[in-house]
Amino acid sequence: MDDGALAAALAEAGGRIALEVRAAGLLAGKALGDAGDKVVNAFLVRALAAQRPDDGLLSEESRDTPERLSKSRVWIVDPIDGTREYGEARPDWAIHVALAIEGKATAGAVALPGLGLVLSSADPPPLPPPNHPPRLLVSRTRPAPEAPALARAIGAELLEMGSAGAKAMAVVRGEADVYFHTGGQHEWDNCAPVAVAQAAGFHVSRADGSPLVYNQADTLLPDLLICRRELAGAVLAAIAEAPASGGR
Repeated sequence: MDDGALAAALAEAGGRIALEVRAAGLLAGKALGDAGDKVVNAFLVRALAAQRPDDGLLSEESRDTPERLSKSRVWIVDPIDGTREYGEARPDWAIHVALAIEGKATAGAVALPGLGLVLSSADPPPLPPPNHPPRLLVSRTRPAPEAPALARAIGAELLEMGSAGAKAMAVVRGEADVYFHTGGQHEWDNCAPVAVAQAAGFHVSRADGSPLVYNQADTLLPDLLICRRELAGAVLAAIAEAPASGGR
């Protein structure tokens, strides 16, 4: 099984496990999110050790070690992206499984178990038509303060949504056109979404237009832009003119 197909299979299986934990009905809210994270992480860690024993691993839910830094191939996973939404039984949460090779998001998959979908770099969806006016995604709980100004600059309307993976895949699926984030993500928050989005033909970069680099000693990746390529120039120009601020 190639890397993209493996990422998709693992993300799909992780999603099924998370749904089973929630369906048991024994936990709710934060306790459910914590339990789901732990169980899905245990599965992903064991499966990757079995399928790709020579590769490195970085997971939000596992203790990080310097060992991965010497590896050219490193799997980067977020067992449940959006535990708040998962615990509230909303659909906007995700499972992230990605492979970075020499620091680049090379293969990945994002499962959206609440929607019964898995999107992967191995089989990216066709580029959807644009929305008129464009739609800019923001967090439903911590919207970026600069988002309203950015929306005005490109003539976009704002949409609220939960997890980073759900927002990124909403762009890939055509529900929105731009996902811009500032203020603090880590490599596991966006590696899989970036792999899928770039395979599907979207622009992906840091807020200043520079590439996203993975498997770093410091896992913080504080800003991210995923958007339609025809909007990238206008969005990056508007970001450059905006005052610096934080958000999610």
